[in-house]
Amino acid sequence: MDSLLTEKKIYDVLVVGSGVAGMYASLQFDESTSVLMLSKYESNVSNSNLAQGGVAAVLDLQDDSYDLHIQDTMIAGGQANDIEAVDVLVREGPDDVRNIMDNMGVEFDRNEDGTLDKTLEGGHCRRRIMHYKDSTGAEMVRKLLKETEKHSNIELSSNTALYALSRVKSGFRADIIKDGKLGSVFCSYCILCTGGIGRIYKYTTNPKTATGDGIRIAYELGAKIKNLSYIQFHPTAFNSEDGEQFLISESVRGEGAVLLNCNKERFMHRYDERLELAPRDVVSKSIILESRRTGSNNFYLDITHEDPEFVKWRFPGIYQGCMRYGVDMTKDLIPIFPCQHYLMGGIETDIDAKTSVPRLYAAGECANTGVHGKNRLASNSLLEALVFSRRAAQDIKRCMAAGFPTVGEYPSPIDNITGGAPVPKGVKTEIREILQRGYFVLPDNGKIRSGRIRIDNLLGRLKNGNFAITTELCEILSMATAAHIILNEVDER
Repeated sequence: MDSLLTEKKIYDVLVVGSGVAGMYASLQFDESTSVLMLSKYESNVSNSNLAQGGVAAVLDLQDDSYDLHIQDTMIAGGQANDIEAVDVLVREGPDDVRNIMDNMGVEFDRNEDGTLDKTLEGGHCRRRIMHYKDSTGAEMVRKLLKETEKHSNIELSSNTALYALSRVKSGFRADIIKDGKLGSVFCSYCILCTGGIGRIYKYTTNPKTATGDGIRIAYELGAKIKNLSYIQFHPTAFNSEDGEQFLISESVRGEGAVLLNCNKERFMHRYDERLELAPRDVVSKSIILESRRTGSNNFYLDITHEDPEFVKWRFPGIYQGCMRYGVDMTKDLIPIFPCQHYLMGGIETDIDAKTSVPRLYAAGECANTGVHGKNRLASNSLLEALVFSRRAAQDIKRCMAAGFPTVGEYPSPIDNITGGAPVPKGVKTEIREILQRGYFVLPDNGKIRSGRIRIDNLLGRLKNGNFAITTELCEILSMATAAHIILNEVDER
């Protein structure tokens, strides 16, 4: 049910975000626990919904092992991963995957004999990625959303932005923007599942919701933010002038596609022995180095040598997406180039998804659990969203069972938007240009320093100006805050 936030003012748990992490966390609570789940835009607008490749998990110990998955994750992350978090991810994740299949109706592709059809992606030494064609995230979001609708204790409010979170006795006051109005609700616990920061870049695979809101809100509360500059640039986005780039999944290379330079020649052998199946950061850097060697940004992905009917069956969404640009991937080369894709850093949490602020949790892409290190292994993100959102809910349930006090209602000083100037035009564009020029695949130190100064000036102006409190202001403040943290972190290394 879509809430209008007009009657109920006190909730046990506030979940911010309606992607896989937000919905799976909400579904852990029984009917006795009131949950308010916020979606800044429509309930299906999230990075989770756009996830193509699949979810990586070791479900078969005969041909695979937890140790191999851990090893692949550590190698991809440059050994900068938190080994305890990786161990939790890999060993507990399979049960969460089974849970969404067996109890929540999530479907994955199967072979003719009924066994799961697992694919291979860059950085993996075994076929362990479960998928639903090339729209795995959409299938998970669709089924989890359907499941939440069955639970009367879960209240979903779409087109609702969290502007600020402040601590009160035994919980939080959440200031929320809906229908042009600003009101407050109270909660005993809060789980931030707000996704990444992709929209601070000119070119990204992320949807409009990914402006770093949860990171800003946690930062303003005093939570620790860790490794926000650990940003993944996906090597194979469809090369167009669109700001939101169409992703060509890792799994296309897993099924045999090869990379070509401007001369239509394979080139990965110059940079890594794993060729097209090297981890994402390696492939992205290789493309940039090859572009400098050849003097061209024209690169292609070629899967024309595979059976056309298999390609169309295996990648229906990608096939149709390419066709919208006039490219038939069964016959034509797909133009690609790296773009911003995923955030490995974020709000620092422990293995129970707890932040440094009491009663505040974070899960999914906005959190830094430590599982990804410096570079995320393909298809570990949906697994992370499941495992650590569940652990957040389990920890909250432990606190509730132990009799921790619950929040009461406090007077709220804001109940409407009463005025203020509109945000100056062009601020989002300027933030994106600064990040795109200074911190993309191979950083430019000079542009990082000049960008840092400009971002700090912008942030000061935004905070001190008398601007109307709107969703747009919320997003611009979040984008500027994330850019400030990233550029300061990089410049101080």
